[in-house]
Amino acid sequence: MAQENHTCHYHELMGFFYNKSGIEDKWDKAQLILVQVVGSLFCSFILLSNSMVIAAVVTNKRFHYPFYYLLANLAASDFFAGIAYVYLMFNTGEVSRKLTVNGYFLRQGMLDISLSASLANLLVIALERYISVMNWKVHSNLTKWRVILLIVLVWAISIFMGAVPSLGWNCICDLDTCSQLAPIFTRSYLAFWSGSNLVLFLVMVSIYIRIYTYVKKKTSVLKAHTSGSINRKRTPIKLIKTVMVVLGAFVFCWTPGLVVLLLDGLHCKSCNVLKSKRWLLLLAVLNSVMNPCIYSYKDEEMWTTIKNLIRCIGNGTRRQRSSKANARPLSSAQDTGNSQPPSEETKNDDQSILKA
Repeated sequence: MAQENHTCHYHELMGFFYNKSGIEDKWDKAQLILVQVVGSLFCSFILLSNSMVIAAVVTNKRFHYPFYYLLANLAASDFFAGIAYVYLMFNTGEVSRKLTVNGYFLRQGMLDISLSASLANLLVIALERYISVMNWKVHSNLTKWRVILLIVLVWAISIFMGAVPSLGWNCICDLDTCSQLAPIFTRSYLAFWSGSNLVLFLVMVSIYIRIYTYVKKKTSVLKAHTSGSINRKRTPIKLIKTVMVVLGAFVFCWTPGLVVLLLDGLHCKSCNVLKSKRWLLLLAVLNSVMNPCIYSYKDEEMWTTIKNLIRCIGNGTRRQRSSKANARPLSSAQDTGNSQPPSEETKNDDQSILKA
């Protein structure tokens, strides 16, 4: 038995690993349908709303600053998360047992990449906000190429973090170290991944609280030395509030799931970590739903731009319908001139138009 546990099982389907773990995680059909329906609605909104945020940043020149480029990149990570959630929801339940090892690595890797990208984006935005606050400017002096470099680094690190289990940190060759929530991930990897993310949460919260406290103190000092009130739109505090709300939603939605992963990584046998995993997944999905709503609610210019984009799309659709209607042939009455003869008043109007 010990020899079998130390044999590599790369060619086995996931059902083999679920059976070896001795855990029955069967989905009730009604429950699975509910999760897929609600999740699909969430994901549709995630893909549409975050694409609108990205389009708003691209089309509105007032958003052509480092902060908004990084915000668009955060929206791109949420967009990617929407794709990852769709792939997960339709490859879960009994279907997950039929996945190959590489298929399971792809499924979980996409989720890990989306979380890592969101977390890395928030860290980079914290750096950008810190630079702008220290110079007491609404926007930092980061050059366009530095912003591009930061965005590339965010995705490079995120992809690497998502690929770590497939690169060797797994239990395919040592079944005794397998976790419950992810049957081919080692408990040590889950403990490291969830623990490091929770520590980063604390670091980010501390950074943003420090920045916010500094800005509030600076604003109160400026108020004391100026006769008029300070225009808050020209101070960094408005954008910091937006990011703090985004960070708060991120921590609220992801912390429960990471705590459960940490407990599994620590091999807590009495914790029943499988009981709540599907609902914690929906909570994580909710985070990507909330972010575009927060951008729109906290930033009037963003909401106005998104409304204009929606209106522009609607007008384009109406123009297409109108052109199709104008291309239709005239009715027989209009074609043969069988309508009523024009009145004297109409003739006068036509003459005045021709003269004009």
